[in-house]
Amino acid sequence: MHDDSLHAGIDRLIMEYVSGKLDKDSFDRLKCWSLESEDNRRYVRQRLEVWFSSGAADNRVSFDKEKAYLRFLQRIHDRPESGTGRTTRRLPLSYLFYKVAAVILIVVLPIAGYWSGKETVKSTFADMVVEAPLGAQTRLSLPDGTSVWLNAGSKITYSQGFGMDDRKLSLEGEGYFEVERNEKIPFEIMTPEVSLRVLGTKFNFRNYPDDKEVAVSLLEGSVMLHNEMKTMPDMVLSPAERMTLDKRTGEMRKSRADVENSMLWTRDELFFDEELLEDIAKKLTRSYDVRIEVADSLKGKRFYGSFRILGNTVEEVLEAIASTGQMRYKLINGKYILY
Repeated sequence: MHDDSLHAGIDRLIMEYVSGKLDKDSFDRLKCWSLESEDNRRYVRQRLEVWFSSGAADNRVSFDKEKAYLRFLQRIHDRPESGTGRTTRRLPLSYLFYKVAAVILIVVLPIAGYWSGKETVKSTFADMVVEAPLGAQTRLSLPDGTSVWLNAGSKITYSQGFGMDDRKLSLEGEGYFEVERNEKIPFEIMTPEVSLRVLGTKFNFRNYPDDKEVAVSLLEGSVMLHNEMKTMPDMVLSPAERMTLDKRTGEMRKSRADVENSMLWTRDELFFDEELLEDIAKKLTRSYDVRIEVADSLKGKRFYGSFRILGNTVEEVLEAIASTGQMRYKLINGKYILY
């Protein structure tokens, strides 16, 4: 067992890490302590989970481990019972916090194992994985001070040394980023089709695995984009420009756009600007965590609309689209069929 004073010192290192204030020597100390035993690894993991689940991951907030843990428990106990029937009321924030806190963070710290009779360290600090589940969104602060909003069904992965030697992360889904400027360490996002490199800026990046296109919309600053599918010169975006890449051909093109619309989802809004119905169905699937199937006869149809996510059920959104007279829908075995 480790005494309270030792744990207090480890807690301070963890707090400095998630606040972006931990220097390299202190990071190495925390890493080495975690590698000493399975108990140490578990302790660091639990403290990180309490910190993020408390919703207090903010550079301006000091870490009170007991208060954070109590807030975490309170959010679990505040989860409302599931009910039946339709309602247009907003869901309680405590429920949303619980839903995100329950699945948002998967922290995998190093584990010690034996191989051929010898004790080996399988890895140093492994990756941090942060997810926004279907039906929910989340916001977090990275160790370098960058703010990230993750849309439903999205995740980012980054190393626990993020911000010290590099600022690289991978993205699956959609994220809005306000990148803290650091001219010495560029901020980089990796996806299978496109990689992005910036020093400090604001942009929206969408690349769900089942999307036919990748889209990057720039609000401030500049970004450099590298095509991972096809050999071509890197592309630089200026504010109010959008890059789209066709996943079938690898073609990457730049256009002027009303880029503010690309991040309306961070304000709890669904916005369709003459979008294909099958793409709208994907957004509704992620936002409401439902199953939707679009008939082949409707896959060329486009619709325009704007809806609040909270305060509207998926049926109400579908009713609004159906009111155009261009489609109908029905619910069969838990799946919405659009025809």
